[in-house]
Amino acid sequence: MSDFSFTKKERICRYSEFKALYTKGEKRDTEHFFIFMCPNGLAWRRLGITVSKKIGTAVNRNHVKRLVREYFRLHKNHFPESCDILFVAKPGSHSLKYYDLCEELNPVLRA
Repeated sequence: MSDFSFTKKERICRYSEFKALYTKGEKRDTEHFFIFMCPNGLAWRRLGITVSKKIGTAVNRNHVKRLVREYFRLHKNHFPESCDILFVAKPGSHSLKYYDLCEELNPVLRA
């Protein structure tokens, strides 16, 4: 399996897991995202993405999710091992390009 894949086991799908991240996770703030991180007790990282209707149409929401998934897929080594990561999009995030997303997230996640 490639290091640059995004497998099903790396996804957070259950409502209870999202809720636990909101309450127990360490919160980081950027211009376009809230980022919640919490240890998960597994041997791999997992990603969750929340994009509300405040962001815009379905096309805009899906664009944000695709950008975040691509960033996670290519920059897994920037995230701590055995950690759940939740990205919550803020209004205005639909206008981001991939390069801008990288510029915004790299300093926050390396800290």
